[in-house]
Amino acid sequence: MNKIELEDIPLERLQKMAAAGAEVLECYRVLQKADANIVGEILREQGTFYEWDHYPKGDIFDNETHSQYYYHAHRSETGEHGHFHTFVRRDGMPEIIQPIAQTGEEEWPTGDDVICHVIAISMDKHGFPTHLFTTNRWVTGENWFNGSDVVALADRFIIDHAGPSWPVNRWLTAMVALFQPQIAALVEARDTAIAAHREGHPDIDTFEDRDFEVTSIVKIDVDDQIAGVSRALAGSS
Repeated sequence: MNKIELEDIPLERLQKMAAAGAEVLECYRVLQKADANIVGEILREQGTFYEWDHYPKGDIFDNETHSQYYYHAHRSETGEHGHFHTFVRRDGMPEIIQPIAQTGEEEWPTGDDVICHVIAISMDKHGFPTHLFTTNRWVTGENWFNGSDVVALADRFIIDHAGPSWPVNRWLTAMVALFQPQIAALVEARDTAIAAHREGHPDIDTFEDRDFEVTSIVKIDVDDQIAGVSRALAGSS
């Protein structure tokens, strides 16, 4: 994935990213006062942490925005503690945004169960984000949307209620906004990787290939992103 040039981002988007960056830092501030962190919050009172299980149990849904997320772990070989998966469900999508037609024999969600994976956020053992990544369809059991639609839906990912942790909900919402340019680039890289896999494996249903899990990934640093946004805003004035 090519380096993101924040100076090329439109002013309105930069302003939204700056506000999101301030929100991320505010979430860290209030959690640190309680000697807590993002991962610890989401696992609080959840019992033993098992790989593959969703945390909190039953996932988190916003009934107004129809956004959803959960945290889990199954990539210990990468050094991460776990990762968040973020989604927007059918009722949170404009009617004009529709998934592509089912391509193989595996069942895809239909009707009100249609769902779009926005981005995954890798976390370290200290509760801080390290990477953003996209996944193949089978990983989350989602529908598949064109890249431009995924990017549009990222702006609709909002968790706007208190449970189970208001700081985590605010943080996740702000992270998606702060790293919007990286998410857009990752989704584009995802589509390129899918196309290349399909061309190289014409006899395999690409979306269901269990050997093809992560479709694009990038390392992130919150402080660097916030500083870059500040520089880009200063240069635009």
